[in-house]
Amino acid sequence: MTPDALFWQSMSQLLTTNPVIIDRLKGSSHPRYPTVIYPLDYGYLENTTSGDGSGIDVWLGSLITVTNRYDAKTLTGILCTFDRLKRDAEIKLLIGCSAEDIQRIRDFYNEMYTLYIPNPAAEHDLSS
Repeated sequence: MTPDALFWQSMSQLLTTNPVIIDRLKGSSHPRYPTVIYPLDYGYLENTTSGDGSGIDVWLGSLITVTNRYDAKTLTGILCTFDRLKRDAEIKLLIGCSAEDIQRIRDFYNEMYTLYIPNPAAEHDLSS
């Protein structure tokens, strides 16, 4: 197995073995910036740690439905963000995101630079 395939397999396993905690519902406002509205459900993976000391951030896309919300955790890709002012970089796991969802998330980070890295296996997972 290639190093890239092992990476995606490990990230997908992390996603399926840790609960997703949604602490910012779609349509809710940012706690410090009330005019900033979350376009999709946003939260973190429980029992994980990212660079800021909190859990790894996650976005739940529109391909997650009421019937599969807690069972289907297809890792669509990873969004890397870089905040020039804070000099801070983070990753966000994108779960069940359509191309439109990804653009909405990138628009949410309009003051930051973003890099989207698609999961090569996600296209197959999302179509089944």
